[in-house]
This record gives sequence, C-alpha cells and structure tokens, in this order.
Amino acid sequence: MDLGGTWRAAVADERLRRTFAERDAPDDEWVDIDVPGHWRRTPGFGDTDGPILFRRRFEADAPGAGERAWLVFDGIFYVGDVWLDGAYLGDTEGYFIRHTFEVTEPLRASSEHALAVEVTCSRPDDRTAKRNITGFFQHGADPRWNPGGIWRPARVERTGPVRARSLRMLCRDATTERAVVALRAELDSDAARTVSIRTEVGGHVDVTEHPVAEGSNFVEWSVIVPEPELWWPHSLGNQPMHDVTVAVDVDGRASHVVERRIGLRSLAWHNWTLAVNGERLFLKGATNGPTRLALADASADELRADVAVARDAGLDLLRVHAHVSRPELYDAADELGVLLWQDLPLRFGHARGIRKQAARQAAAAVDTLGHHPSIAIWCGHDSPVALDNDPSRRPSARTVARWVVGQQLPTWNKTLLDTSVKRAFEKADGTRPVVAHSGVMPSPGSGGTDSHLWFGWYHGDERDLPGFARALPRMVRFVSAFGAQSVPPNDDDLEPGSWSSWDWTRLDVLAHRLPPEDSFDYETWKAATQAYQATLVKHHVETLRLLKWRPTGGFTVQSLGDALDGGGVISWSMLDHRRTPKPAYLALVEACRSVIVVAERPPETLTSGEALALDIHVVSDERVRLPDARVEAALRWSSGSHTWKWQGDVAADECTYVGTLQAVVPDEPGELSLDLVLVAGDRAATNRYTSTIVQA
Repeated sequence: MDLGGTWRAAVADERLRRTFAERDAPDDEWVDIDVPGHWRRTPGFGDTDGPILFRRRFEADAPGAGERAWLVFDGIFYVGDVWLDGAYLGDTEGYFIRHTFEVTEPLRASSEHALAVEVTCSRPDDRTAKRNITGFFQHGADPRWNPGGIWRPARVERTGPVRARSLRMLCRDATTERAVVALRAELDSDAARTVSIRTEVGGHVDVTEHPVAEGSNFVEWSVIVPEPELWWPHSLGNQPMHDVTVAVDVDGRASHVVERRIGLRSLAWHNWTLAVNGERLFLKGATNGPTRLALADASADELRADVAVARDAGLDLLRVHAHVSRPELYDAADELGVLLWQDLPLRFGHARGIRKQAARQAAAAVDTLGHHPSIAIWCGHDSPVALDNDPSRRPSARTVARWVVGQQLPTWNKTLLDTSVKRAFEKADGTRPVVAHSGVMPSPGSGGTDSHLWFGWYHGDERDLPGFARALPRMVRFVSAFGAQSVPPNDDDLEPGSWSSWDWTRLDVLAHRLPPEDSFDYETWKAATQAYQATLVKHHVETLRLLKWRPTGGFTVQSLGDALDGGGVISWSMLDHRRTPKPAYLALVEACRSVIVVAERPPETLTSGEALALDIHVVSDERVRLPDARVEAALRWSSGSHTWKWQGDVAADECTYVGTLQAVVPDEPGELSLDLVLVAGDRAATNRYTSTIVQA
C-alpha cells in the first residue's frame, strides 16, 4: 500500500509536538506537502530548517490470520521519529537507509489510521564537527540548501509470519566455470520455527533450511552458479545481469519474497590498480555530486543520463562523491558498464559522537547496494580534515598549517572514525577494496591513500604535475581530485551584465588565476576561464596516462556535472546545470580515448636557438597489440616546418615509447606548434601543442 502523495505538514513547536501524533489531532490549517519530497520545495517551507511535522491519514484492512503488516520508509532525510495512531514506533537515522516498523496489531485494532513523523535535518552549527552524515548535501552544496524531508517512498507491506528485514547479496567469486553468490538476511519471525530459503539465480535454484527463534535472526548462505555469464565494464565486455529471487518459505508457503538483479564478476585490488575478472583496468574517471540537490525530484532519465554521459566521454569510473544516490543511478551503471567509486556521506570534519552511527551506515550501504556489480570501491570519508574553508578562496596560512598538521598527525576523524568505518565496510563486504579516507598524504606510519592535487588552482602552476610525479611517484598512484573552475555556458543566473561590480572576494582563486582586468570584457574573460580549465584537464589526464602502471592506476577529475537544479554557478564541473558541455568536457573526451599519442609537453616559452628534445609515446587501453602503427610529428613555425616519422608495434594495455623529437628552435618569434598523428589499423589519434618563440 503506497503512502506517497499529499501529506499535511507544519513547522514543529512545543505545542504541536505534544498532540500532533494523536489520531484525531487537527491538521486542517497545516500545509499540503508531497511525499516523496524535500520540504524546501513546498511553498511556506522554502527557507526553514525545520524540524517539520508530517501527518497522513489512511485506511487499511486488518491483516489476515498468519499475516503481518509493516510500515516501510525507504528514506528519511535525516532523522525521524515515527508514530501510528498516537503510539510511538521508533526513530530513524541515515538518509539512504530503509527503516521498517511492524504495525500488525494497530492495523488489526482499527481500519482508520493517522501516521505522524517528525523529521529533523538540522543545519550544522560547526562544519568542522558535523553530526549529520549527509556529506555533499550539507558540506559541498549550496550552504543555503536543506535536504530535509521524507524524500523516498513510504508504504505498508504485508508478509507471512517471517520477514526478511534486510538482505545482503554479494558476488564473492566469479570465473567462467562458476560464480559464488553470498547472501545474508535478517529474518524476523513471530515464533520459533524452521524456515526454507529458496534462492533462484538466473534459473539456478538452491534450497536451504534454517532454524530461527522468535524475533530477529541473522542467517547466511551461499549459492553456486555454474558456467556463469560474467559482467564486465563497458571497455572490456558485456554487462549480463541475472535476476535473483529469495523466497522465505514457512510450511511450504512463501512468507516473504525479495527480488533483485546481480552481475557476476570478481574484483582484485593491488597497489591502487583494479582488476575485473582477472583483467587489470586503468581507471579513467570523474567525480559527480548529486544529480539534483533536491534528489527526490530527479527523474530516472536524468539519473541515467549522468552515467551515460560518463560512458560517452570514455570514462570507466564515476565517483559518487560524498553521497548515496537514488537506485536508478546504480541500475544505470550496471546496465551501461560504468564502475562506481562509492563514498559514504562523510566529508571534512565530524563530531566525536558519530562513530557508531557511521559504522552502522557503512554496513547498511553494503546491504542496500552490495548486489550492484558496478560498485567497485567503497570509500569511508572524503578529505577527513576538520576545516570549514571557502573553496572559492585561496587558503590562508593558518588554513594551510591546519591542513598540514591534520595530514601528518593522528586525528580523531582520520585515525579513529575512519578506521571504524573501514572495518565496518570490510566486515560487511570482503569482495571489494575499501579506501578508509580520500586525499590523505603519506605520513609517519601511514602510506597515504589517493591524492588530491590542485596544481594550477590552489597552489603552483598547472604545468607542475609531471615534475611532482617524478619527485614523489607515490603521490600519483591514484589521483582522485584535480581541476579548475570556469564560467558555465548557461550563465544568466550570474548576472553577467554586472560583471564589473561582482564581489571578487567570493571568486578569489579564479580571479587570481585569471585576473578580470586582463580581459577586455566579460565574454573574453568567460572564454579564458573555460580555456584554462580545458588546458589543465587535458594535460593532467595526459600526464597520468603516461604514468600508466608506473605507478598510476587511475584518476577521477573534478567534476562531471553541476546539480540540475543548482542554477548557473562557477564550479569545477565540465557540464553545467543544463548539461551543456564546457570545452573541458571535450578536452576530457579527447584525452580519454582508448588510444592517444602524447608528446612530452614543450615549455610555454622557447628561446630561439634553444635545443629541443621531446619524448613521444602512444598510450593504449586496447587489450590487443596494435601492429605496424605509424606516428608522424610536425613542428611548424611562421616560415617553415620539420617532420619526423616512426613505425612499430604498440603494446597492449601499455604506454609505449615511440622516439625522441630533437630540434633547434628557429630564430623566428611567434607561435611554434607541434602536431602529432597516429594511425594504427582502424585506430587514429591526433594531438597538438603550442609554444611561443622569443628572441634570445
């Protein structure tokens, strides 16, 4: 029985709290509100942080003999207290977690009911010690936004005497000979008995018997699937999915049936390199925030489109950045063969009291999402440093000092909270790699994790990455954040007509990198921001691909797209809020093609008479050798040119050295361009670099 639709709502106060849960409490003067939804989308609640009181009246038939009834909430953002007919059922915490309450007796006592929920999503007073585990929504999105509400469906379900309150489903092992699906269920029984669990995976049926006591029971079993069709990322193969039906039978009749889909594949993780079904895969990826800040409003097509555009860009990996998304996104990733790096919604600093709750939510994430073959990596905490800095401003000396100390010394977030979360993930799911925290540098006693490298944005020059990688190769094993901000193509919300009077302190980093006074007008400056972002993305990606396996296992650029309902904002995204691509997206597509030809990047400025020596490489993600490939390099200046040609085989899944271009810079001031062309059978690639010649 679906309980969605129009509810009644009011801002909580002490007077209403005392009576609002009663069956006959008046709510005629309350506001109509949609469930599922976020209360900020309702007129009258557009600027409130709650708490909000929700009520819904409904009628339901009494459960029959041997039947039980359950009230189910798929998601309450963020904390809820639930009453039915004035009786308190319990509380909820965790916005993406399904919560279930038995309501058999209340539904037998009456046919008319009043459901009441108090929903709290408090704004964090101190963002260095947050209590809500809401990640991007309350530390990363628009700080004025509040995601509170009953944002996922609510319903009444009926089962027999035994219900599977939760079901964890993992592909523990998979080869072409057999796959092992491991299952774990919490069974709630109204009496002690023996139950049969009938599991069907892709037509293969397995039956096991389990004794259960009255109340909650945890049972584990596994099913072997012979000669399975394996699931692959899109760049390696097909994505067959298998329907799974788990039926809990009591006395020969189904008491509760749960259906899901699973892909059968194996994962291995070594030195920041992922292998799927024994095939290692260089992970080309991007981070992505919520499709909409009001995630309940996102359509299935919008969620799928975010995955499809990543695949269209040649990406293998999408990082679900500091949030858990809607089910449709994970289904799309399964079907399209895009791997997911899944963050728990922990970001920057959190309060000491949340450790147990964070570990519980990590296990719940495995229960909720573990059957999706697309999920390849769990990550506990994004940037676990207790800072509340403005990302649009250059960090102060004090902020930098706190960041360095937080990276090098033990802290509660990094050392205690994240260790607990990592253990919870590993205990719940031994089939996937777990990253305790993202963006932590090596320190005494710690080898570090993935790296956030902001060359050309918060520090240094965008050309600094290759030298940094040579000096500290450990720091480029996996780079999960880099990029630059730019103005979106659809910029009406920015009021470009008042460009000259913008508050530039709010765009401190961008104004430092691309001073507005250096541009003739707004359109010139806008184009310059987009060109700079594209240049940085192109050359960072090329640098990391040149380091393939030595030591780099992959990257995620920040970021793919803005929230669709976020308006035109200056951000790191390569697709704006209308999914119009910026030049950086087109640069990413070119840099992520399966085969690219790359030169050692020439200096920005060259002096006439200077000796020039540039190494040329071909990077291939193809699984087969490319024989008799031909590479041509052409160096051109105002009055002349010179060409080089090479021919040979390109190794499979490797970076192959082609040769070294050697020349003397001509004595002709102006532009010097280097054009590369690769032809290998039906594969072709081009690249271009430019420098400026100055006289000695």
